[in-house]
Amino acid sequence: MSGSQDSREIIVVGGGIGGLAAALALVRQGFSVKVLEQAPEIGEIGAGIQLGPNAFHAFDALGVGDRTRARAVYTDEMIMHDALDETLVGRIETGEAFRKRFGNPYAVIHRVDIHTSLLEGAVETGRITFQTSTRIERVEQDEKGVTAWDQDGKPHRGVALIGADGGRSVVRAQYVNDPPRVTGHVVYRAVVEKKDFPKELQWNAASIWVGPNCHLVHYPLRGGEQYNVVVTFHSRGKEDWGVTDGSKEEVQSYFTDVCPRARQLIDLPKSWRRWATADKEPIDTWTFGRVTILGDAAHPTTQYMAQGACMALEDAVTLGEALRVNNNDIPKALLMYQNCRTTRTARIVLSGREMGRIYHAKGMERKIRNSWWQGRPQERFYDAMEWLYGWNVSNFLNQ
Repeated sequence: MSGSQDSREIIVVGGGIGGLAAALALVRQGFSVKVLEQAPEIGEIGAGIQLGPNAFHAFDALGVGDRTRARAVYTDEMIMHDALDETLVGRIETGEAFRKRFGNPYAVIHRVDIHTSLLEGAVETGRITFQTSTRIERVEQDEKGVTAWDQDGKPHRGVALIGADGGRSVVRAQYVNDPPRVTGHVVYRAVVEKKDFPKELQWNAASIWVGPNCHLVHYPLRGGEQYNVVVTFHSRGKEDWGVTDGSKEEVQSYFTDVCPRARQLIDLPKSWRRWATADKEPIDTWTFGRVTILGDAAHPTTQYMAQGACMALEDAVTLGEALRVNNNDIPKALLMYQNCRTTRTARIVLSGREMGRIYHAKGMERKIRNSWWQGRPQERFYDAMEWLYGWNVSNFLNQ
């Protein structure tokens, strides 16, 4: 454990991936942590996600790298096809050369499995406590600490508070109170058992089929025994940000023009979850004295860069490192953490918007997109990804 031993407690609001990662980083700097979670139990929802090498650098720094690797599936490639005519648009190999370049693999994993790895690590420290069914309603602070008041009027006191309470963050709302930017893009997610998944699509790849105003993604999970299926489309109606049960009839109605090979993906799931997506405009101030925010609370983004969880993990590691280099001087460390993270995470948010436009191109833009990567050597793909996947603990101060 680095940093001086410090029995003072820090409050973390939110027990998801970002909150648990933050708690682990704080314990490694000598703090004890209380995690406040509004759900009745500490857990995770959702389906599969993709993990770049930057995420594995973060897992290693948090002490849970090995257990996370044991639960991941390592892909051979990332591959993009045109969803209308099956044209191969691009292929990025993620094998030995990729791992050598970036120092870690590219993988896919169920969100629950990431959360489990982090939770196991948190419990093993013996210095992280959890309080569920606790919704924070306001935060007050003075020069010595922070008090968070919950829905029952009970105070929770710590020397600092980390808001890792998601895109609808109560902590961010108190200090920033900015509106979401509802995209109008709807995401359907499901997990399909291997026995029900078409053999001709059982690729060991993070695969995407891109079409006009829509795309489809699939990749293996849990040793290849399951497949994650994600489809995205531009809604015909006005959307409200949130998650509901999906309708097979609705999702089928948006993919009538895609090729049969891709379209069969939407007929597979027995049930769907429906996300009406949103992000927020990037901000350059998210530290307020002894309070800061992290993960989706700090930089909610769309899914197009596949980096939401990865950025939360990077945030947590950077927070811990900022405390270390500032000898646990909390106000100084929280400002350093903010200054190290705002530009990089803003780039992810804005790049996500642009990537969504590229994925969903139509007309001449589609033809241009399909020609971009023809004949490109793998090293050129890797060079283009260096800014993203090259992040690690040793260079975080420069990000």
